[in-house]
Amino acid sequence: MRERILALVRKEWSILRRDRSSLLLGAVLPMLLMLLIGYGMSLDVKNVPTAVVLEDDSTVARHAASFTVGSEYFDPVFVHSLAEGEALLREKQVRAILRFPSGFSEQLSHRAAEVQIILDGVEASTAMSAESYLTSGLLSWVAEQGTGSQGSVRVVSRIWFNDANTSTWFYVPGILVLVLTISGVFLTAVVMAREYEHGTFEALFVTPVRPLEILLAKVIPYFVVAFFGMLLCLLAACLLYDMPLRGSLLLVLLASVCYLLTVLGIGLVLSCLTKNQFLACQISLLVSIMPTLMLSGFLFDLHTEPMGIRLVSAVFPATWYLALLKSLLLAGDSWPLILRNMTALSLYAVGFFALAYRLTKKEVA
Repeated sequence: MRERILALVRKEWSILRRDRSSLLLGAVLPMLLMLLIGYGMSLDVKNVPTAVVLEDDSTVARHAASFTVGSEYFDPVFVHSLAEGEALLREKQVRAILRFPSGFSEQLSHRAAEVQIILDGVEASTAMSAESYLTSGLLSWVAEQGTGSQGSVRVVSRIWFNDANTSTWFYVPGILVLVLTISGVFLTAVVMAREYEHGTFEALFVTPVRPLEILLAKVIPYFVVAFFGMLLCLLAACLLYDMPLRGSLLLVLLASVCYLLTVLGIGLVLSCLTKNQFLACQISLLVSIMPTLMLSGFLFDLHTEPMGIRLVSAVFPATWYLALLKSLLLAGDSWPLILRNMTALSLYAVGFFALAYRLTKKEVA
């Protein structure tokens, strides 16, 4: 079995070396996406989940926080301690914390009072917009009170998980997801379909080569190319954009392997179903690359989207991988998130490979 797989892998490598388009998609396109998207994209958001911490539960503090209620820019959750708000922020249930410390109303009547804003910098565009909205809301409330009877309010902002306060850190993990998706789904689906069109699979089917060996030989070269492209992007993210790595590098690589096996499995399934390069290309765009761009959280913070969109996005593996990758790079090792998302990616990988094996086995029979 080992000799047969090695012979098939050598065959695939020789084809891959002659196929310049595949090498460009696997190695050059990732760097182009990293430069173009990383330097040129920025978005605003609404309905930001916000924890309003009322350590001072006075009427004045509640009135000062009232601008978050009924606003299209906020989805407030009221709690009474900073620990509760920070727990919600770590669990990704909120994107910002607006804290009114104890004694706020008393400080306001005698001298300048402080209000603290804590932001989740993993979603940089959301953090920047939320900071602007919250600061504007507080200043508007102060202006409404007048300066004669009330003191002034000083806003103290902190951004978690994104010290640079840049939207680039929000997009770079998405570029890594897009690179693996293109290298995995698109290339594998088209190359496998081309084999069906040219009739070379029929030649393999009459040899002692088994379906599993064919699948492994097809997967290994493109796994190496795609993983190499991902490493290039990760290196560029650290060198060009000062992207931190607050979680475990081993977990980042392991998560990338799981997702890459998933998208390779999707490509194999599409090629087995279509057996046509043009059709495989079109379906790959519809079921993998477009959802990665629009529904994974790459372009839009899913917490600001309607519930229906969030439910649909949960169907796609890219959503789980992107959330995990952002957390590992920018926030650190959150084990509940790691276990949940790694389990989902592993199930996707096993499921798609099992389906591809079954479809290939039917062709052999």
